[in-house]
Amino acid sequence: MPRYKYRCSQCEASKAAFHLISETLSNCDECDGVGTMEKLVSTPYIKKETVLEKDEVGEITKEHIEANREILEQQKQEAKEENYEPT
Repeated sequence: MPRYKYRCSQCEASKAAFHLISETLSNCDECDGVGTMEKLVSTPYIKKETVLEKDEVGEITKEHIEANREILEQQKQEAKEENYEPT
């Protein structure tokens, strides 16, 4: 959700609020003024989720490859012990 900045025209109190673009903040919590909050002209701040770094993704992939490599080696050993020959 975007963050918007407001200022009360009555007591000059400032406030930042998170809400949808279609919503507005109109009442002041400081002076209990009704309809006194004015939206200030500012760039809305939109919080985004963090994305994993490429290095982190690469490390996760390496871990999965190593784990599967170990499973494959175990399966090969089991196949040798059972005298199984692939076709």
